[in-house]
Amino acid sequence: MKEMAALQKLPHCRTLVLLCFLLATLWDARAGQIRYSVREEIDRGSFVGNIAKDLSLEPLALAERGVRIVSRGRTQLFALNPRSGSLVTANRIDREELCGQSAQCLLNFNILLEDKLTIYSVEVEITDINDNAPRFGVEELELKISEATMPGFRIPLKSAHDADVGENTLQKYALLPNDHFSLDVRSGVDGNKYPELVLESALDREEEAVHHLVLVASDGGDPVLSGTSRICVKVLDVNDNAPVFTQPEYRVSIPENTPVDTRILTVTATDVDEGYNAQVAYFLDKSLGETSEVFELQSTSGDLKIIKVLDYEDATSHEIDIEAQDGPGLLTRTKVIVTVLDVNDNAPEFDMTSASSSVSEDSPPGTIIGLFNVHDRDSGQNAFITCSLPDNLPFKLEKSVDNYYRLVTTKALDREQFSFYNITLTAKDEGNPSLSTDAHILLQVADINDNAPAFSRTSYSAYIPENNPRGASIFSVTAHDPDSNNNGHITYSFVEDTIQGTPLSSYISMNSDSGVLYALRSFDYEHFRDLQLWVIARDSGNPPLSSNVSLSLFVLDQNDNAPEILY
Repeated sequence: MKEMAALQKLPHCRTLVLLCFLLATLWDARAGQIRYSVREEIDRGSFVGNIAKDLSLEPLALAERGVRIVSRGRTQLFALNPRSGSLVTANRIDREELCGQSAQCLLNFNILLEDKLTIYSVEVEITDINDNAPRFGVEELELKISEATMPGFRIPLKSAHDADVGENTLQKYALLPNDHFSLDVRSGVDGNKYPELVLESALDREEEAVHHLVLVASDGGDPVLSGTSRICVKVLDVNDNAPVFTQPEYRVSIPENTPVDTRILTVTATDVDEGYNAQVAYFLDKSLGETSEVFELQSTSGDLKIIKVLDYEDATSHEIDIEAQDGPGLLTRTKVIVTVLDVNDNAPEFDMTSASSSVSEDSPPGTIIGLFNVHDRDSGQNAFITCSLPDNLPFKLEKSVDNYYRLVTTKALDREQFSFYNITLTAKDEGNPSLSTDAHILLQVADINDNAPAFSRTSYSAYIPENNPRGASIFSVTAHDPDSNNNGHITYSFVEDTIQGTPLSSYISMNSDSGVLYALRSFDYEHFRDLQLWVIARDSGNPPLSSNVSLSLFVLDQNDNAPEILY
């Protein structure tokens, strides 16, 4: 409606041009995409969008047109309400589970019009609600600080993590009031906030050996959610330098098929103190979640190695927070960014959306046999797929939207030549080495009555001795019909005629199923010497087809009359 309103403000000619362009765009279903937005955690069955209206259909036409959702690889989160024509939620939607901390969470799936095998792309944005409070990796943090430390000394603290995004994520830190410490929050190069404890006044271990602090992390939601971490500061003697990493950030790229137990890099931190105060140990941040199950850090050497098989399709990169802590407990941190490189370890996959098991042999060229989708979990060149089928078949592939293909006929089929086709579809990616997958469709060709019965000869002749017994078999004819079932079932008859004023059927009869002729009388050569008739072969198709052939029956003389003396 917004597009049409804008068109009305343009000059008439430009309006017509843009209107044609808009109609052409809407005409091609492959170019359109339907977009909706819905909050996470709403009740099952909640309204998402009027899919019937956006498809220009009446709600009751959804079932008649065979409209359904086509998706793969995840639990179905949406459903169609056939009465209202609305798209509704089918399950609980958790944005953090689906998209983590991505700024924008988009779910894509397709809607299929079954009657025309047309695909529409649907994109639903899941908006965040404030359903996660900030959480610290540890509930209580123990720090050790020398009493000789000068005011202004800064101690990096454990950061909190909030699974929400935008205003709902972590916004600020606060330290409950105390006599010796204040809080400063710095923004890192990655945009995250890092709290630091600042010493405001000198410490005296003999006066107070332990300080108990409370750090509060709050988000910007409504209502505001917060999390706390207790900090226990133990005052020690003369340890005034924290470890320092050789790099503020480490980066490494490794293929996803890197073997388990491979060392990928070594982090190094130095401490200018000496003795116990200079002994550095390395630790992974405990808030890493699944990343901590993939990598292992040697606390003494700083070696980072893989302990679980990497999968590019699950995660393209890992960000690892590493802490270096000296003997008394001063720490510093660095970040390791591991980029996972894709290898071609996934063959293409078929999803058969719709396929016919049979097709009539009189179907016109262009008849759709099936609709299927191919996809590859790899990326880049490894996920570029080409589909093919053997050249000697009367079919071709037509590519549609989102790697959907239609299998259609290229010419008229002939069941009498091929009663079925075993079609092999091949999907091949462009990785090195290339991987491929085959799918098979068994297609039966349904018969129509397109062949009339055919006799093996253009005419038949038979010879019958006179004085034959009544009911004797005198001859048989056979026709062949290449059609099947009723279309190939033949019945025989002959054209009624008269012989010397007597119906032909009083002399002979025919078995309609076998084509065998029987004599109903004993023939007399001296009475008549031959019979001429037409035999008809008719199939049982709808409409039936027939053919006929001429049959000549000759009566042979026997010595059944003695001489007569006339004079």
